[in-house]
Amino acid sequence: MTMKLQRPILWGGVSLSLGLWLFDSFSHSLEGVGEVGVLGAIALGTGLWWYKQRSPLPAKVSAPVDRETLSKAIAGVKEAIAQLATEAENCEAIGELRSQQEQLSAQLDRQELRLLVTGGKAVGKTKLMQLLQASSQQFGKLTFTETEALFSKTDRDRQVKPNLTLEDLVIFVTTGDLTSSELNHLQQLAIANVRILVVVNKQDQYLETQKATILQQVRNCLEGILNKDDVVGVCAAPAPVKVRQYQADGSVQEKMEQPMANITGLCDRLSHILATEKSALVFASTLRAANGLKAEIKTLLNQVRRDRAMPMIEQSQWVAAAAAFANPVPALDLLSTGAVTGQLVVDLGKIYQQKFSLEQGQAIARTLAEQMVKLGLVELSTQAITSILKSNAITFVAGGAVQGISAAYLTRLAGLSLLEYFQAQELTSDLSSGDKLAQLSQTIKQVFEQNQRIAFLQSFVQKAVNYLPNNKAIPSFPGSSLGMPV
Repeated sequence: MTMKLQRPILWGGVSLSLGLWLFDSFSHSLEGVGEVGVLGAIALGTGLWWYKQRSPLPAKVSAPVDRETLSKAIAGVKEAIAQLATEAENCEAIGELRSQQEQLSAQLDRQELRLLVTGGKAVGKTKLMQLLQASSQQFGKLTFTETEALFSKTDRDRQVKPNLTLEDLVIFVTTGDLTSSELNHLQQLAIANVRILVVVNKQDQYLETQKATILQQVRNCLEGILNKDDVVGVCAAPAPVKVRQYQADGSVQEKMEQPMANITGLCDRLSHILATEKSALVFASTLRAANGLKAEIKTLLNQVRRDRAMPMIEQSQWVAAAAAFANPVPALDLLSTGAVTGQLVVDLGKIYQQKFSLEQGQAIARTLAEQMVKLGLVELSTQAITSILKSNAITFVAGGAVQGISAAYLTRLAGLSLLEYFQAQELTSDLSSGDKLAQLSQTIKQVFEQNQRIAFLQSFVQKAVNYLPNNKAIPSFPGSSLGMPV
């Protein structure tokens, strides 16, 4: 079987391999490491990164939305739908997506505002909403909605629910100091640019001297997230109080009286917000809806593109396997993967609307190769594959097989890393900037974590052996620029 590589990049990358001679000499030091050792090294190599990723970040409140910003966002949704229609002509969702996009445009001048009352269990949401509805004449056109209790044991989804982010204003009800769950929920709403009022209910449960202290504690907790005026105290359903009446004959009569509800502070603040921020509230909620719709379109488009990209990645990994298997120099074999990857960058770029020249593809391929070496993935992968080969009855080609299968595996990691990176970006994004190239390192780590399981590696090795020369011809995929063996 003759290998025909129609692109010079497949051979041009070989010149980069000289720098790996020293690295190759060190790779043999781990040959005795078994599966447990390899996994342990992987864990040590990525532990610090995962720790940093899990560190909490402060909430960042978005800037107010104006009509121009919103109009651009709606135009972006329209462009995304057009892109989806171009790449997936038979997508059944196109009609519904266009209908939703038209509804967004109609929201720009909406007069009726949507208010949502939410909070934990037994904080007084229902009674508070009833009182607000009874006073709605002073607010203008409003629609009130109440959510089910948050933070219950059956509530597994701790993220901001879609219906909350689509409301114009959220009234979050609590009864005292904020819990960590409540604070986290409010931070998420603030990050989503949702307008929030925090209402501390059941003020009748506190002494007069305690009420101000409780409010100040909540305001301090939300500093940097909410204006202090957006935290108000109310008493929506005060508990009955015992009243003693002294009679003329000296006797005492006791009876229970129901105090009047007090939501004056909330009504005053709500009236001020609706009078000064009405348009901003509508614009912000419409922008969130536009972003949500665009994310839905992006998910559909990413799936279409992924279906087109995966065969190219698989084709490239088997080309790399055959090329590395045929090359007798281990270090050259591994880095020749970078040459195949360079062409793969160009091919994947076409799918994801990224126009790369051959030189740019080579540069990105070098970046991928460098990151893999820095992360130790080349060495770890080789040792894991060697261990698997030694445990199976296919060691008669172990020397060449290790290099060929390692090349295939690393090519797969590179291709999947590019795919995941492209999917996380805007629909049309420029990868040539330094900041975005740096993000590839994080993506490579994530992809490696997902593809380093021993069960997957065992299956991959067994499949890869069948694609090595003298075993099985590598299939050709129409539309790719990579040369294939014949």
